[in-house]
Amino acid sequence: MIIGFIGFGKVSQNLVKLISSDNIKFVTSAENRSEKTIEKINNSNIQTLDTFKDVAIQSDILISANSPKTALNVAKEYGRYAKGIYLDLNNISPDTTFEINGHVDNLVDGAIVGKIDSANPILYISGENANELLFLNDFIKTTKISDRIGDVSILKLLRSTYTKTLSALLIESQELAKDNNLEKEFFDILTLTEGEDFKEKSLSRISNTLNNSKRKSEELEEIINYFNENDLVMVKAALKKLNQ
Repeated sequence: MIIGFIGFGKVSQNLVKLISSDNIKFVTSAENRSEKTIEKINNSNIQTLDTFKDVAIQSDILISANSPKTALNVAKEYGRYAKGIYLDLNNISPDTTFEINGHVDNLVDGAIVGKIDSANPILYISGENANELLFLNDFIKTTKISDRIGDVSILKLLRSTYTKTLSALLIESQELAKDNNLEKEFFDILTLTEGEDFKEKSLSRISNTLNNSKRKSEELEEIINYFNENDLVMVKAALKKLNQ
């Protein structure tokens, strides 16, 4: 079996590590990639093909793990060459997922839940062809939600409304605590009610949000665009905070 990646960021890199089998070969391309990405490709157990078109043609499972703003263009450009499963792992809205479904065959709607580079993330999938990916349970916990394209995308958005809004609130609260020279005490008192690992998890969440603010802002924009008939006061405030 050949698993191909369009994009080789943290998600793809960790999947290569987790899905370890003599019966699976990984492929990607360095086409138009940055020097940093090419270095990561060279340091991974993955074969490099000349173009992403080649990757799409040769793959039994083609995985798109890029960014919300490029997911649709990637599907339009390479999805038509994919004859196997097309697994989209981007944090996109259901509307974008449905549009991608019109450009590719055998789409599976997917999401990685948990820390991207952790040893035990969970893969959620939905779609009529999702059953064909349940063998991944041998390497990474894989949960099928339904046969409906879009269900996982909705769950991703719902999760993001909470996690990214909470991250923005943590950043603002930490800033206030620092301004008053009470950062340690701030985390100490919250630890009393939120658990012993609250500070560690909060600092990790804050760091991750600040280091990836552009991508997380894009994800919040997806939420606002999809749930545009709802009163998303907190999500809009979080987007404003991240854009600052």
